Amino acid sequence: MVNYKQVGEAFNKIDESKVKKLSEKVLNTIKNKDGLGNDFLGWLDYASNLKNERTTLEDIKKTAKRIREEVDVLVVIGIGGSYLGARAAIEAINGLYSQDKFEVLYLGNTLSSTYTAQVLNYLKDKKFAINVISKSGTTTEPAIAFRLCKDLLIKQVGKQKANELIIATTDKQKGALKTEADAESYHTYVIPDDVGGRYSVLTPVGLFPMACANIDIEEFIDGFVEGEKEYSCLDLEKNPAYKYGLTRFLLHTQMKYTSEMFISYEPHMNMINEWLKQLFGESEGKQGKALFPTSCVFTTDLHSMGQFIQEGSHVLFETIIKPKNVKLDLTILKEKEDLDGLNYLAGKNLSYVNDQAYLGTLKAHTEGGVPANILEIEDLSSKSIGNLFYFFMRACAFSAYMLEINPFDQPGVEIYKKNMFKLLGKPEKR
Repeated sequence: MVNYKQVGEAFNKIDESKVKKLSEKVLNTIKNKDGLGNDFLGWLDYASNLKNERTTLEDIKKTAKRIREEVDVLVVIGIGGSYLGARAAIEAINGLYSQDKFEVLYLGNTLSSTYTAQVLNYLKDKKFAINVISKSGTTTEPAIAFRLCKDLLIKQVGKQKANELIIATTDKQKGALKTEADAESYHTYVIPDDVGGRYSVLTPVGLFPMACANIDIEEFIDGFVEGEKEYSCLDLEKNPAYKYGLTRFLLHTQMKYTSEMFISYEPHMNMINEWLKQLFGESEGKQGKALFPTSCVFTTDLHSMGQFIQEGSHVLFETIIKPKNVKLDLTILKEKEDLDGLNYLAGKNLSYVNDQAYLGTLKAHTEGGVPANILEIEDLSSKSIGNLFYFFMRACAFSAYMLEINPFDQPGVEIYKKNMFKLLGKPEKR
């Protein structure tokens, strides 16, 4: 379970009693699945259903094993929730420089010609497979990337073999990608109708790339299953997910903070920050409401953003994700001359130094007027990460409903697309 703590004077000034009736209503809204967008609440118990059903999990593991044996690289083609959750989990669990020789690369998350060309050039000398992830198959960024990547794969191994190396995660019945997958006999996985993209990491959208990265997806799902039990409790004081969701809502509406900064002290957790920015930004950013989600990785960003956080305009509070145990550690050596003045740290672990930096920064920021939510997890194992993801999903649904908005739609995203299509001269549908 995520251990939730609060540090800072601002927490003493918020008044939960003023929103008691609304919070009780929201708790029951989630329990009864009768709120706005309730047809997208499939993620609430998806993990336990998946564990009981077994067929999908076993197929994912079997197919991932085949892909790992046949190629050296999996190219995940998708944008937003179609890749962020998987990438966040893979990097958090495996680290940025894993000893696993199998690579997972990402395309279709940008229209940058330079990035796309460089990835394709890199793949020219590699054995690779494709996991294309799209509900419709017509989203511009992944659709372009799939065309280009598929063409390269066909040139390398021929059409028949290429079809065997393309895994399509898409709609169960309809859409351009589903039509192509059926025609070309791609191996397919289903994006559930009742699970939106930013909540889809616990479905094949996230599970297949993770399995290819040699992550224990059974343990990952176990973390979600535990979360279903831990974070469904209707007692706010006993439910850290709802307590955090309520607190961030009150910091915004009562204390007038306008931004939440997600903080980690591990570079390989940066993509979790990116996933969180989509989760909260897309779920809550409607009708002129919601906190602005941003992020930093400390201590790196203390040397750029630290000054603003400490003494700039007080617009933000921090939410710190802190694993208690690290996967790898190093011991600081003693040097004879001590020219850098570090011998006082000789014999200490680097993780110890990082922890003291965390404590020192926490004290400086909170005493400087920046309140901090602290979310402690045991480690960055598959199970802990799964549990953490479910924690945030529950918290996000709760705080969005507190704002009285639909947590599961994203109408504003379509505006830029319409403008872009008009500029590109895309034919209108008849």
